[in-house]
Amino acid sequence: MIVLFNKPFRVLSQFTTEGEKATLADYIDIPGIYCAGRLDYDSEGLLVLTDDGRLQQRIANPRHGKEKGYWAQVEGIPAGSDLEKLRKGVILKDGPTRPARVALIPAPDVWPREPPIRERREIPTSWLDLAISEGRNRQVRRMTAHIGYPTLRLIRYRVGDWSLENLPVGAWRVIAA
Repeated sequence: MIVLFNKPFRVLSQFTTEGEKATLADYIDIPGIYCAGRLDYDSEGLLVLTDDGRLQQRIANPRHGKEKGYWAQVEGIPAGSDLEKLRKGVILKDGPTRPARVALIPAPDVWPREPPIRERREIPTSWLDLAISEGRNRQVRRMTAHIGYPTLRLIRYRVGDWSLENLPVGAWRVIAA
């Protein structure tokens, strides 16, 4: 079984509780499924869950190169030379990243975030469409910060061929394996 879930902002990518924080159990009531990869508490978007351990490994393990697509709202407007650094791969504290596919895009048509991102009158924001084939802890956020453009909002919209298409925030659906 494969479940696609559009994870809201400030929801843990796990079923067990940690204090008062919302978890997947607040949204999904299907026993025996687990995340194939995670999203940070403060990131939003597509989570793939499954009851198949082998499939979970093929999705989550970077060895298999399953590409993940993100929309990142960043502080400032990166120049082409900044994006080229991401395309070549950057060196983070835990080593070099694989090259990313990245482009500056118009703001995607997405749901409002509660609470909204912080706005600074004198600093504009822009959106990046960024695709990576790894999944290190907070990787996209660390990559954009590395080139001088901190991520303010991060939405994963795609994992391999699966996407958020027609899946409202907080909703899930079962798809064929």
